[in-house]
Amino acid sequence: MNTAPFRSLVALTALSVLPSQADGDSLPSWKDASARNSIVKFVEEVTTPGSPHYVKPADRVAVFDNDGTLWTELPTYPQFYFGMARVKANASRHPEWSAVEPFKSALAGDLEGVVASGVRGLIELTAAPHDGLTPDEFEQVATAWLSQARHPRFGRPYTECVYLPMLELLRWLQAKEFQTYIVSGGSQEFLRPWTAHVYGIPASRVIGSTVVTRWERRDGKPVIVRTGKIELVNDKEEKVLSIQRVIGQRPILAFGNSDGDLPMLEWTAGGAGLRFCGYVHHTDAEREYAYDRQSKTGRLDKGLDTARAKGWTVVDIKQDWHRVFNFEPGPR
Repeated sequence: MNTAPFRSLVALTALSVLPSQADGDSLPSWKDASARNSIVKFVEEVTTPGSPHYVKPADRVAVFDNDGTLWTELPTYPQFYFGMARVKANASRHPEWSAVEPFKSALAGDLEGVVASGVRGLIELTAAPHDGLTPDEFEQVATAWLSQARHPRFGRPYTECVYLPMLELLRWLQAKEFQTYIVSGGSQEFLRPWTAHVYGIPASRVIGSTVVTRWERRDGKPVIVRTGKIELVNDKEEKVLSIQRVIGQRPILAFGNSDGDLPMLEWTAGGAGLRFCGYVHHTDAEREYAYDRQSKTGRLDKGLDTARAKGWTVVDIKQDWHRVFNFEPGPR
């Protein structure tokens, strides 16, 4: 996989920009409050030899949702904007799209109509315009778009609109020999080119929605070719099945931000031994966005009630984070 185009793009958000710190200072963007303390307590208990809750490194599996958990997902998922742009760019070859959703809304620039198609529509918009491309060709298209696209509110590349406190947490967990995975409803191949540089999570540990692929020969060489058909929408209960299929073991830590992540957190909590389940709760309209129960994107309703009933950690962005983004003014 050629990830060179991202090395300059993600320079401001790659884990390498975060200062190296001792354990006690590994989460400087987190306020000294219950959310941070619950994370620190859990990590110390499962990584300290001799602790009754010690977990060997091979079993320190941590899974994270991406949209709304590691990077911002409003006004809508960044991949929706990518899909809309790609549908418009390929519309002349597909006149049938003008009468079929979610393509009809994408062509009309109707973001609300596109969002109404949900996660499946998200994958459809990404799959159909790239029928016949190899994974490498798709990567070139996706990286080119990400290098030019800007968040409509923050005016920054989407790979800069990641949460600094979560970057710090990922780095600390990785230093503590956790195996960190992304388990996302977004397209697997859309995420894989850049997650290693932004999150420190290699492509092999990215689990997402997929399209049907086929094997064929081109110019005498074997290639994998994408089709426009959806193979898997990696959302809700499907996230649990994907974890078992790809990782083969139950995580001991899981972080999400929506009801779509609830089965993954419940699956994590159901294992033996000490477990950590966390929700990112979007409460800061000034620095990011405030939304939960009524949101069309990233709705957190049943999950919020479940977290409070079960004593899971709910991270209140406004109350628990000193800074939200790396580009936000403040002490570094």
